[in-house]
Amino acid sequence: MVFRQWVQSLRSGNRRSSPLIVVPFALIAVVTVVDIIAPPEVHLGPFLVAAPALTASFAGPRMTAFVGAVAVLAQAMVAVARTSINDLNHTYQIIALFLISAIVTFFAYLRERHATEMVQLRTVAEAAQRGVLRPPPARSGPLRLAAVYLAAEAGAQLGGDLYATARTAEGTRVIIGDVRGKGLDAINTAAGVLGAFRALARQEKSLPDLVSRLETSVAAHRIDALHEAEDETIAEAFVTAVVLDIPDGAEVVRLVSCGHPPPLVLRAGQMRLLGTKDPAPPLGLGHLLTTRPTEDVFALDAGDTLLLYTDGVTEARDRSGDFYPLTERITLQRGESPEALLNDLCADLLRHAGGSLGDDAALMAIERLPAAE
Repeated sequence: MVFRQWVQSLRSGNRRSSPLIVVPFALIAVVTVVDIIAPPEVHLGPFLVAAPALTASFAGPRMTAFVGAVAVLAQAMVAVARTSINDLNHTYQIIALFLISAIVTFFAYLRERHATEMVQLRTVAEAAQRGVLRPPPARSGPLRLAAVYLAAEAGAQLGGDLYATARTAEGTRVIIGDVRGKGLDAINTAAGVLGAFRALARQEKSLPDLVSRLETSVAAHRIDALHEAEDETIAEAFVTAVVLDIPDGAEVVRLVSCGHPPPLVLRAGQMRLLGTKDPAPPLGLGHLLTTRPTEDVFALDAGDTLLLYTDGVTEARDRSGDFYPLTERITLQRGESPEALLNDLCADLLRHAGGSLGDDAALMAIERLPAAE
């Protein structure tokens, strides 16, 4: 019963590597047969070491130990068939094979434990991403929304790019931004901006007032971080951002740009760049602005799709060093919904960049639906 449970655990723990597990057993069988029929002066037993060593590269410690035990048993069979189990040469081969199998089993255990820890860390990172960088709702009043985050670092779930939405009594407010720098400091700053936006978006009546409050929050966060850290470059931290207000009752979008790439509007297959007349400095550099931030108003008719993005998109390079031509490629996408548009656009972006980006990238697509919908 115990043996049966052990075999079942071997099977369940190695389903992904089941095609490969044939290789070490085939190796053991071939070496054993050839070693038995080989001339007396030929010894192929040392090749059995390859079986547990190979197993440790793709299977867990239990399967590795099992293969090692089979290899030791095969070596003992060779000893009995050729001379005797007490033959000194075969005795040393069996001992060496047993020790090496034990060692590789231990390393397989370490690898499996490390893999488990990585899975746990990834789970925590995904939970942190869902808590900090929440996906926007599929619908917000007359709007359909979708967002995507592309991390430059393999396995990363969260970086310095940010986006968020907030539903108000009049409509929907949106922010997308990019923190200067990378690493934990950038993530910490991004989390602070998102928390401040969610807290203030429903409190401030006007968009310029909201941006002013966000500026105060980022500046205070920077001062606190500077006092806690030894790296004085934190004092130079800032956040480029676009903050938008999309009312339900008017087909317009109000926005304040804080040193961020301008949004795009897709209308009937044509693209329009929403360039602001008087952009504000990035959040955290508000001391450079002597006047109150100003908002710009643009038309956002039913059927229009608003695309927000960070510079990780436009600064993605191909093998020739050319930047991704977003304004040219966006009109070629045929996505019938914001989610489909982002899927097509991301696929095209990754093809351009050769499968990996040099910087994190965030995109958000917002479609205004007709009043009947």
